[in-house]
Amino acid sequence: MTDLRNSSVSRRALLGGGGALVVGFAAGLPTSSAGAAVATGAGSKILPGPAPDQLDSWIAVRQDGAVVAYFGKMDPGQGVYVAIAQIVAEELDVPFDRVSVVMGDSATSANQGGASGSTGIERGGVTLRYAAAEARRVLLDRAAQRFGVAVDELVVARGVVSVRGDPARQAGYGELIGDGRFDVALQWNGQYGNTLLAKGRAVPKRPEEYRIVGTSIPRPDIVAKVFGRQKFVTDIRLPGMLHARVIRPPAVGAVPVAVDESSIAAIPGARVVRRAGVLAVLAPKEWDAIRAMRALTVTWSQPGPAFPEQAALFDHLRGATPVAHKVERADGDAATALAGAARVVTAEYEWPFQAHASLGPACVVADVRSDQATIWTGTQKPHFAREGVAKLTGLPLGAVRSIWVSGPGCYGRNDAGDAAMDAAFLSQTVGAPVRVQYMRQDGTAWDPKGPASVHRGQGGFDTEGKLVAVAFDTIGFSRTEVDSNESDPRDTLAGQLLGMGTHFQPAFGAPGEAYVVPNRRLAWSVVAPLHDVASPLRGAHLRDPVGPQLNFASESFMDELAAAAGADPVEFRLAHLTTPRGIAVIRAAAERYGWTPRRAASAVGTGNVVTGRGIAYAQRSATLVAVIAEVEVERASGQVRARRFVVAHDCGLVINPEGTRRTIEGNIVHGLSRAMWEEVVFDPHGVTSVDWASYPILEIADAPVAIDIVLLDRPHEIAAGAGEASTRPVAAAMANAIFDATGVRLRRAPFTPKRVRAALA
Repeated sequence: MTDLRNSSVSRRALLGGGGALVVGFAAGLPTSSAGAAVATGAGSKILPGPAPDQLDSWIAVRQDGAVVAYFGKMDPGQGVYVAIAQIVAEELDVPFDRVSVVMGDSATSANQGGASGSTGIERGGVTLRYAAAEARRVLLDRAAQRFGVAVDELVVARGVVSVRGDPARQAGYGELIGDGRFDVALQWNGQYGNTLLAKGRAVPKRPEEYRIVGTSIPRPDIVAKVFGRQKFVTDIRLPGMLHARVIRPPAVGAVPVAVDESSIAAIPGARVVRRAGVLAVLAPKEWDAIRAMRALTVTWSQPGPAFPEQAALFDHLRGATPVAHKVERADGDAATALAGAARVVTAEYEWPFQAHASLGPACVVADVRSDQATIWTGTQKPHFAREGVAKLTGLPLGAVRSIWVSGPGCYGRNDAGDAAMDAAFLSQTVGAPVRVQYMRQDGTAWDPKGPASVHRGQGGFDTEGKLVAVAFDTIGFSRTEVDSNESDPRDTLAGQLLGMGTHFQPAFGAPGEAYVVPNRRLAWSVVAPLHDVASPLRGAHLRDPVGPQLNFASESFMDELAAAAGADPVEFRLAHLTTPRGIAVIRAAAERYGWTPRRAASAVGTGNVVTGRGIAYAQRSATLVAVIAEVEVERASGQVRARRFVVAHDCGLVINPEGTRRTIEGNIVHGLSRAMWEEVVFDPHGVTSVDWASYPILEIADAPVAIDIVLLDRPHEIAAGAGEASTRPVAAAMANAIFDATGVRLRRAPFTPKRVRAALA
């Protein structure tokens, strides 16, 4: 194999149509130079990060007229790259299948924040739209000079520019610039991450002109995935690469005090790396690394209990002294209004720790040398992983390259960030490329967790039954005990175990729904972590960070207020909304479902199997969603089955309707899993839910019978995110439907058969 890591490769050659570094990828597919590592066993020369204020950093046109878009985010599995390609193709007037999207490579794209808050289209797509429009303007200018005509005398079709009325005078984009540079400056706001924005002089198209945006173009990557041809981060191989397994302690806080390396002497090439609290074994073959991990004799220290008993978790939250408090919203004087209310309704809701439970545990390959480093990672924030590796290894940021490659899952801050720092540390220590892949128990037990929380709602009615006050208070563990990305090693297990310190940041959040109540207060408090260093119960971002738990509580409480008022749940919500788009999604869901007004639980059946319906409304940034769940409850067993979901979804401009529907379906299934099954189990010494048996998730037999989706397309609104919003209201809709079916409120998730039976009893 030819080692390309130290060769002189230009950025254009790196991603050019004839370059070896795009072997195995076709136009229209998401591309990555990581494909070269799979095909040739090599990386490439470290290149400087692209300048966001240059058009060439975003768009390239090859000699054959094909277009490459450089996207500084990535695709967590929803087909975001298809929508980006549609946007670029639309603005450039080229066929969709002539656009390739290169994602998440710090050498070829500027840092647009990775996958973050469903901003792939809402924010990441904006700069690509401006860049494509600017590229079209420049290409038309060049064509006008070639033909000696004014720009407004030119037309573009399928990437070919011709003179209006004289189609023989034409030139393709490839003829005008193929493999050349635009050398055009953009106006850049000077920011990196989600807020990065760059634009040129060109004005993008109006929605009325769209021909590609708004159509349901299928995802080209599906065939490769179905037939096993897709390359994942687990497929990366480098010459001289060692396989590593990191050994976690048997109890939280334990550290290795003695390691008997003779216990693995018979395993070919096996070796131990031990520094501070980090312990790992490496071997040339992966199975030998696994054997060494299991055979190594380690004497561990005996730490005291780190966690409370699980049954005491929520009492711990209620009794702990907050380390931070914030009032997110204060309209009027809720405390005074509640004190003077004719009737006050109070309820508390509980949400457990939840794991990412990705399809597979994280895998990262790192090649750290004395003067440069390259990592291949499935993280959702590859540019930030680059920053973390630079800080951990002491290398300059410009000497580190991070390449995103599809992994086993990445919603929120899962174990991929920890694996990146482990791999970089081990590679630097042993002086060879290292592939770290966790075992299932490591990924499930030790990944950062969605934080546990308790939510208290109070609602006050006046003598006429009008809702006059609402107070909603949350107390929980911080959503950023470790940050949402791995740019700081202190937010990773390796960084903490190596003595680099911790990076606790107190944060939670409040419900986002814009209900109108005269006196309304939304506040949160955060308590200290259960364990300071290298805890498997460290709070972090999980898909739609803290959205499901907040919405479960607030929308369950909204249902309780509707019941107290003797009102229909849909009509009660509409009575407290003034935003036209919010009202529209609730009405659209109710109409599609065939909702008939009545008070919840006013038609409870008497048999063993009863049915019910429940609604929940959610507002996440600029996306609004209403979900109606229809459930079937078997009283004897406590089994709850989701029969039907109706989802009304407004994310503004819809780029790809079918892709959006599939994304929403995925959200509903994921939200249902979290509502019905998922709960981290632990004892005082650590997490004990380490596999699919002890941490069950939704299985195919538990999937909803039907998911009916209503897309409210608003072409003149921004294209907002669809990747998380419809996950948010699922738990509340289920809880409200269970109440409607049985007359019993479930105020603690997940809604397991055991909890349902107990509630019914």
